[in-house]
Amino acid sequence: MTRYDFAYGDGFVSAELDERQVLGVLKGNHTPALEDIPGALRRSLENPIESEPLKGFLQPGQKVALIISDMSRFWMRQDLVIPHLVDYMTGPCGLSPRDITILVSNGTHTGGDQQELRRLVTDRIYETVRVVNHDCLQKDLVYMGATSYGTPLYVNPIAAKADRVVCLGACTHHVMAGFGGGRKSILPGVSGLETIRHNHAMALDPKELRTNPLIGNGVLEGNPLNLDMCEAAGMMPHLFMVNLVHNEQMKLCGIYSGHYLRSWERACREVDRIYRVPVPERADMIIASCGGYPKDMSLYQGTKAIDNAEFCLKPGGTLALIIEAREGGGPSEYFDWIKDLTGGTIERRLRESFTIPGYIFFLNCEQAQRYRILLLTSIPSSQVEPMGMRAFSSMEELLEAADIKGRSIYVIPNASTVIPTVEG
Repeated sequence: MTRYDFAYGDGFVSAELDERQVLGVLKGNHTPALEDIPGALRRSLENPIESEPLKGFLQPGQKVALIISDMSRFWMRQDLVIPHLVDYMTGPCGLSPRDITILVSNGTHTGGDQQELRRLVTDRIYETVRVVNHDCLQKDLVYMGATSYGTPLYVNPIAAKADRVVCLGACTHHVMAGFGGGRKSILPGVSGLETIRHNHAMALDPKELRTNPLIGNGVLEGNPLNLDMCEAAGMMPHLFMVNLVHNEQMKLCGIYSGHYLRSWERACREVDRIYRVPVPERADMIIASCGGYPKDMSLYQGTKAIDNAEFCLKPGGTLALIIEAREGGGPSEYFDWIKDLTGGTIERRLRESFTIPGYIFFLNCEQAQRYRILLLTSIPSSQVEPMGMRAFSSMEELLEAADIKGRSIYVIPNASTVIPTVEG
């Protein structure tokens, strides 16, 4: 028997497994973290991908919108980058701090308070540069036109009216858009609710109640959400992207800047290189952790681990997911969708009033039909049983219910950042 440790919230839990049953311990491909973040940022800004350097892109006297991610993406630690980026904009680029507005791309999320904004950008930057929350319901959104997918593009006026727009974001795998980051700073980041809903509704198959087969983790080609997002970003003039990439330990390991699509696509390839792990076959069972807090802060946030792990799980197999979920389902509406699930109204409501928490809830129910999902979590079992899942408060109880004897197993210590890929 071998002991395996898994991150759970701020601590760890352990499981004793028969080594003969374990096909492998899956981790990302090791990539060293950046030791000199300011230097790496400067090199990226001065040698961008298919774009003029930021020093030429920005000119003194211009009004510049710097779009950053909200607190739900704090794991990317943009607070380690923003001060150096602003210093470069006000130093070599010659901008005045009063000509820069930092716009937080909340999408449909509620913007944070002053304390949260200070944490996002650091106290020093908050004291010198205006920081504004995007509100997808504000009345002065600017209409930029419609995409070929019929999405009306309404964006925040700070971004729409700026002379130049610089976007800072992290590139990761995304179950709907293929990859996060890049063009998502515009849609959904600083777009209106109508815009976001029209785009995200394409996550559903237009003909039947199921996830659109054209979308998925790492899927860009033919993915209507991604293509629509790319079109929307292309409708924004004078756009410069700064894309962050993190290693298997969630440490910043790469910065790719420049053209709004080409620099992001280069970051996507690096994310694939780091996170995709080849495996010889699918297993009967997977024991996986989300990677601890904040990755496992809620079921809404942590079930990204299910999206990744199912790539190497046999149909009907067992997934034991270690997820503290101290915030329960996450958004208050997440578990509210149980009423529509049991009442038979989930399709109508999703198609009429699409929301991301609603879709993620629906996706999790889909996954629970394909696999047996057992959760080690603080969430009461009664809350997840209508979805088809079971919850346990101890690893011993979970493993007993899983009946693991004789089953082939993959162990994934951080399933939020590993995508197993069956060879061939």
